[in-house]
Amino acid sequence: MALPPPDPQFVLRGTSAAVHALRFSCGSQEPDVPILFSGSENGFIHVWNLKTHRVDTALDGHGRKSVYCLETMGGKDRLLSQGRDQRICLWDLAEGRTAVTDSVVTENVGFCRCSLLKLAEGRWLMAMAAKALEEVQVLELPSKTSVCTLKPEVGAKLGMPMCLKLWQLNCGSQPLLLAGYEDGSVVLWNLSMGKALSQLVCHQEPVMSLDFDSEKAKGISGSSEKVLSIWSLNEQQNLQVYKTHKLVNAGISDITIRPDKKILATAGWDHRIRIFGWKKLKPLAVLDYHTATVHCVSFSDHKNPSERLLAAGSKDHRISIWSIYTQT
Repeated sequence: MALPPPDPQFVLRGTSAAVHALRFSCGSQEPDVPILFSGSENGFIHVWNLKTHRVDTALDGHGRKSVYCLETMGGKDRLLSQGRDQRICLWDLAEGRTAVTDSVVTENVGFCRCSLLKLAEGRWLMAMAAKALEEVQVLELPSKTSVCTLKPEVGAKLGMPMCLKLWQLNCGSQPLLLAGYEDGSVVLWNLSMGKALSQLVCHQEPVMSLDFDSEKAKGISGSSEKVLSIWSLNEQQNLQVYKTHKLVNAGISDITIRPDKKILATAGWDHRIRIFGWKKLKPLAVLDYHTATVHCVSFSDHKNPSERLLAAGSKDHRISIWSIYTQT
């Protein structure tokens, strides 16, 4: 008989708004305190101390408009945030600073989270939905130099980009972009050529979230339907459906594969977090704590696997923290 799912290890309260984005920074060695960044609908970014379970700092840089994407840029002192004020902000939080050091105006009205890829020490690529509805813009940071604008072919009718994932096979290889669109397609883009290499219709509804495992050349996406779609990339860079998994309830807000590529978590509109084995998409657990839509899930970057955590942020203003499958 399967074991009953665990309770959260602890719950963080005090955002006083729906939580839309989460990002851990726990990888550094002691005596640094592991922290969790959360982005809320009221425009605040909270920096949570995971030892005291309290907020150390509240950052206010998005004019009280919802923050829906957070990324760390090499350690806990450099943060990127994206908000409904159509701005992506870069923060320097060293020595107690709380100021936005730079920002990029996106002019995009959607809620497509940007994607970051580290190119070299201090150099990053960032993909974001552009001002023109169907386009994706790729910039280099911190210089904000434009790398390319990805435009679907005339008549492609993909709709808006909904989710983005920059990746590369290894350090020297060409960066590529996977983009999920409003029409249910996932498209693989070559940035240096600025053209689509492959397109696959994975869903009948807009692709809400996707993640990709570049080692296995396999990805997963979710939409507002009751289906998770798993797809792979062959040697010719063609996307193909690998398998699909039927869900009990419709609606996936977020999907994330744990960095060790053993398990993945989904954030559901049905208030639940679902855990699957990544190899065969075997359902492992349903974490049932929240009382409203779960908007985001994030795995911690602890160096020691036994300390790994999973965080989930919900419309119910709470963040649940879980310790699960830390041995695998």
